[in-house]
Amino acid sequence: MKTVGYAAHNSDAHMVPYHFERRDLRANDVAIEILYSGVCHSDLHTVNGDWGPQSYPLVPGHEIVGVVQSIGTDVTKYKIGDKVAVGCMVDSCQACDQCDKGEEQYCRNGLTMTYGSPDRISGDITQGGYSKHIVVREEFVLSLPENMDLSKSAPILCAGITTYSPLRTWGVKAGSRVGVIGLGGLGHMAVKLAVAMGAEVTVLSRSKKKEQDAKAMGALGILASSDEEAMQAAANSFDLIIDTVPAKHDVTPYTQLLDIDGTLVIVGQVGPLEEPMTIPLITGRRRIAGSLIGGIEETQEVLEFCAKHNVYPECEMINVDQINDAFERMAKGDMAHRIVIDMASLAAE
Repeated sequence: MKTVGYAAHNSDAHMVPYHFERRDLRANDVAIEILYSGVCHSDLHTVNGDWGPQSYPLVPGHEIVGVVQSIGTDVTKYKIGDKVAVGCMVDSCQACDQCDKGEEQYCRNGLTMTYGSPDRISGDITQGGYSKHIVVREEFVLSLPENMDLSKSAPILCAGITTYSPLRTWGVKAGSRVGVIGLGGLGHMAVKLAVAMGAEVTVLSRSKKKEQDAKAMGALGILASSDEEAMQAAANSFDLIIDTVPAKHDVTPYTQLLDIDGTLVIVGQVGPLEEPMTIPLITGRRRIAGSLIGGIEETQEVLEFCAKHNVYPECEMINVDQINDAFERMAKGDMAHRIVIDMASLAAE
């Protein structure tokens, strides 16, 4: 299948039109025409080579919403015309203990990412959603609830599941006290999802300049980390803190905010942290943990949850030729919304 996308050809992250071919359908494959592709901060990190060397040219994009165009002979779950989605991974071994329990993101034999990973069969490097079409094995295609707003659904496939999974894993429910560090692309989804679960949510930020935004999303307000008196007064006041900061930082000021047996979960920074002080951990049986997206079953669950509770990310729609500007804005700072590419804008390329 011949298609077109936007690709980086080296580590300067400059995106240009790129014509390439998708694989012929295998028996269990679904071919999808992409309608919307979310833009994730990790796309910028990946094409820049921040997380290791990459194979170029590289088409990013792992927040994909589209419509089924054709199916392989063994596909039973989908038919032509179905509205579907694809998230951060497109394959795993399907045989290890983690795959068996629906946590393919922790596949013992390594998951295949939507872009930048070798295909398990051919070895070709996968290419992502900044394109007109994609071919994915049936087991990694997700169903979109009928009532979902397709134009706002793509970021749920990454920002949504990345924050939903730890909220579910650590048992957030009505009355849970949840802190969210940062109100950017990840943080605002964590706030909306935790609020929809009935939690009492507080945003933790350097200042209170985004407090009205936080309250509009259902949070109680903002606790300013620069306010030492307020931070001391808030000691032991959270059951769970979701840390969405995408840069090296010190988590010690936040661990003391956890109650006994509380957990701070890192979902933003992929890389080093400042050396933490262990005293708050030891004296309160508190813990620092990490979490990586979610499995296919849980990703389907968050789509259903968002449809039921009318939870959507704050989205800015762009044309594909605006992607370089979007990357520049992401690099400059934390954005309290997600960017989505209308892939119809690629038709003229």
